[in-house]
Amino acid sequence: MTSYFQSIGASSSRSSTGTPSPVSTPLFPPASAAHRPNALSNRLTSVLSASYADSDIRDALETLGARGIQNTPETRRQLRLDVQKEVIDCNAEIVRDFGKVAEQLKQIGSVISTLNRTCEEMRKHINLAKQDTVPVLEETSALMKQKEETEMKKLLLDAFTEHFIVPEEDLPVLTSPEEPINDRFFNVLARVKQVYRDCEVLLGGKSERLGLEIMEQSSKYLNSAYQKLYKWTQKEFRSLNLEDPRISGSIRRALRVLAERPSLFHNCLDFFAEARDYVLSEAFHYALTQAASDVGGDQNVKPIEFSAHDPLRYIGDMLAWVHSTTVLEREALESLFIAEGDEIAKGIKAGLSSEPWSRIDEGNEEAASFDGQKALSDLVNRDLGGVSRSLQQRVELVIQGHEDPITCYKVVNIPSFYRTTFSKLVGPGSNLAQLMQTLEKFTFGHFEILINGQTNMLSTDHGALQPPEDLSAPKFMLDSLEVLTSLMKAHAASFSAEDDPSKADDSENQFTPVLRVALEPFLELAKSSSEQLQDPTSRTIYQTNVFLAARSTISPFPFASATHSKPLSITLSTLRVDLLKIQHEYLLRTSGLQVLLEALEAFTKTKQLHSSEPEIENEGKQPEPSPSQQQQPPNLADIASLPPFQPEALTLTSQQLDDFLPSALVDATDNLKRLQSASLVKSVTEEAVEAFCRDFEFIEGMIIGADEARGKVDISIRSEVESQSVLSGGTGRHVEDEDNMDWSLRASFPRTTGEIRVLLS
Repeated sequence: MTSYFQSIGASSSRSSTGTPSPVSTPLFPPASAAHRPNALSNRLTSVLSASYADSDIRDALETLGARGIQNTPETRRQLRLDVQKEVIDCNAEIVRDFGKVAEQLKQIGSVISTLNRTCEEMRKHINLAKQDTVPVLEETSALMKQKEETEMKKLLLDAFTEHFIVPEEDLPVLTSPEEPINDRFFNVLARVKQVYRDCEVLLGGKSERLGLEIMEQSSKYLNSAYQKLYKWTQKEFRSLNLEDPRISGSIRRALRVLAERPSLFHNCLDFFAEARDYVLSEAFHYALTQAASDVGGDQNVKPIEFSAHDPLRYIGDMLAWVHSTTVLEREALESLFIAEGDEIAKGIKAGLSSEPWSRIDEGNEEAASFDGQKALSDLVNRDLGGVSRSLQQRVELVIQGHEDPITCYKVVNIPSFYRTTFSKLVGPGSNLAQLMQTLEKFTFGHFEILINGQTNMLSTDHGALQPPEDLSAPKFMLDSLEVLTSLMKAHAASFSAEDDPSKADDSENQFTPVLRVALEPFLELAKSSSEQLQDPTSRTIYQTNVFLAARSTISPFPFASATHSKPLSITLSTLRVDLLKIQHEYLLRTSGLQVLLEALEAFTKTKQLHSSEPEIENEGKQPEPSPSQQQQPPNLADIASLPPFQPEALTLTSQQLDDFLPSALVDATDNLKRLQSASLVKSVTEEAVEAFCRDFEFIEGMIIGADEARGKVDISIRSEVESQSVLSGGTGRHVEDEDNMDWSLRASFPRTTGEIRVLLS
């Protein structure tokens, strides 16, 4: 209410402070009367000084607006009373509610007092009952403790009996020779081994003496059991048939158990290897000699010795038998030793810990680990030791008694194939793989001896080295190429050619040593035999025919051409250059131009010297000219004074050229008719004709230049005049020189380059 009037007063005050009026009114008395106490003026001042911006006034106005009060004079007079009445009513309501709460608290207090009294009585009864039951509980606790101790002792006794005591009725199974090796034996043995291992617990506690006694007794039983098992295994090995698919499971189990004693296990393997070596050696000898001699044997199967006259079949049959036996032996040993996984490896690892001296005997750290596959391959090698020795002796005897190099090389491919096979089967370092490599080297060595023997015989037979009249490849070369073709076909059909990784590039492959032995010596013999030909043309044609025959022989075989086709092509390229030179000289000689070119050599050298001077200047070098270079170049007019360029001589040369041109191509081709390659003859002749045309063009240009020079044409513009004369096809002009020469070189030599090219095309 107060703030409401204060807001109005403040608004009025703000509106009246702008322009104060000096006029005195009832509401605004004069200044002299303002100091007199006046309640009404104070009230008005307070109201007028109030601000509507006050937050309390805004809140009060919002509250009044929310109550829905009308701004009337009656409402303004009763507003304070109404508000105070509402406050009094609210306080009265609160007082009544707190009275009810006080009554409820009194009731709760009475209930709590009752509960406290009840709990106190119960506590007294519990204390009395506790005093009566304490002796009974103490006695019960003592009995329970005694029961737990008794049960623990029983458990300890049962555990000790189970882990450290072997029944007396089971001990004879381990030690008595009369008891068989069966599942009961292995079960009792496992029981004793477990007792031995469990004694380590006693040694770690306070029962060391008991543990040592039990371990000593268990060790004695274990040694007896292993010795019994070792002897039984050796006995079984004597009568063991690996071909029987139903090999006794007791033997497999015995081997796994013996693996825990590496010394006994390796002794068993040694005994087994010796027995199998003897059995397989006898079987190999039987297959060689008596396969069909026994009664009831398969008459279609003949002894391998029946084919001893055929080295390929004989050696192939022996190696096939060894391979099939190796496969069967490995499969049987695999089922015997490692069919059950890595149990033997685990046993050997455990045995090495109990027999540390075994590692010392081995002499390396590899004994600490057991590789089943490697041990199996080693055992197979040992089983076939006798067979390998017998096989090597027979193969070497057969090879030494055979003189055919083709058959000998075919035999080389057989050990090569089986070397790869045995490397995959029993390892590359196995005895069988090494034996195949040895046989391969021995056979190839004998092959080299046979080829070298042929070349040595040929080198002393001068009649065989005589080149044929048609200059074709000699008979010994054709024979050697025929042998080489058979060798390459044999290699192409062999397994080595398919398995050779380097056959596609120019690196050496498995057939490269054969080419060195069977091709290169014969090429050298043919090359040396060509020295008997005195004519260079015949010698070059002969050598070309030989190398062409060699290249055509090896070209169909990639493994041969990969290494030797390029050297042969290089040699043929060199010979082709020689043939081109021969053909070019033939054209020049038969046409008569050779004499003219020889006479123009001085001018040719001068021209070359002048053409090289710009190159020297471009390089920034200034070489000091030699005395010959300091001389003035010869004048082209001097050509007319040369003997070959005299009218009669030049006319004869021109006539010789005219006689040569009609049959020039036929004569040139006939000059190389003994060359075995028509395409080579054609290409060489075409290039020689082109070179001949260039030479003729040079001679023609020099003749035209000489005629022009005789008309006192300066030498410095010689090249330009020459080129223009050649391009225009000019025939020169008749001028008189200082010696009053009235004849023309061009008139005596009228042929043009265009005519020559047409006639020789």
